[in-house]
Amino acid sequence: MRNSILILITILLPIITFSQSKKKLPKRFKLPKELKEVSGLFIKNSSEFWWHNDSGSSPTLYQTNCKGKLTKTIHLDQIKNTDWEELTHDDQGNIYIGDFGNNRNMRMDLKVYIYNFETENLDSINFTYPDQTQFPPPSAECNFDMEAFFYHKNQLHLFSKNRLNVGNGFTKHYTLEAQAGEQIAILKDSIYLKNRVITAAAISPDKKTVALLSYTYKKRKLIPKSKASIFIIRDFEGTHFLKGKIKRKKVPVFLVATQYEALDFLNNKKVFIASEKTKFIRQKGKRLTVN
Repeated sequence: MRNSILILITILLPIITFSQSKKKLPKRFKLPKELKEVSGLFIKNSSEFWWHNDSGSSPTLYQTNCKGKLTKTIHLDQIKNTDWEELTHDDQGNIYIGDFGNNRNMRMDLKVYIYNFETENLDSINFTYPDQTQFPPPSAECNFDMEAFFYHKNQLHLFSKNRLNVGNGFTKHYTLEAQAGEQIAILKDSIYLKNRVITAAAISPDKKTVALLSYTYKKRKLIPKSKASIFIIRDFEGTHFLKGKIKRKKVPVFLVATQYEALDFLNNKKVFIASEKTKFIRQKGKRLTVN
């Protein structure tokens, strides 16, 4: 009898554990009030999500669980949040904070902060673009805004945000070495994305899939409307991501405009994205499958 019970427990335990793990990963959740302008996300594991806010907010990293409950904050008071736009990480315990938001295309103080959770060491990369000579350039060439990057093979891969309506439609892929100091970014490639701007990027744990979060925006009568999509890129060679096979996955549309600005992979098939607080809706996270 005892052996039968042990066998039954052995069979049921993985099923129960799997069921519980599924319950811990909601398809959508509200974010805490502290993350009104969420723009960066790094998923360390299924119960530890790290976030930050957009420009003008405090230089603070926020940790939540997968349900959006605030569990920890880290205040980096020695630096400033000029325009934090993105988070990524390496396998040595470092996170990279992209202080490179550049909506007016006029900034000459672009930075990536490097912070180590264990040592609490803080350093930075100061960089410029090789192809920007005017601050700002003509409207059609204003694609030096940046909201998306990820770490891969000792480099940071940045994807520029064009301007809707007046931009030329191109997103540019730059690289930086993932080490502190002064750098000139390397322009690697570009892609034309009609009426779409890129707001976040991530690479899957197995390094075979790149996801670029994008949106478009229109104002019809009194109610603005937006549509978000994820460009899923596979079958690329080396780090020539924009040469890979690309397909677009639509993000379910809400009744009013929603601006998604954060994205990261949970595993090789699932991502989480998050949107800012607007006049009509609260900031929230959403889980999607990228098949």
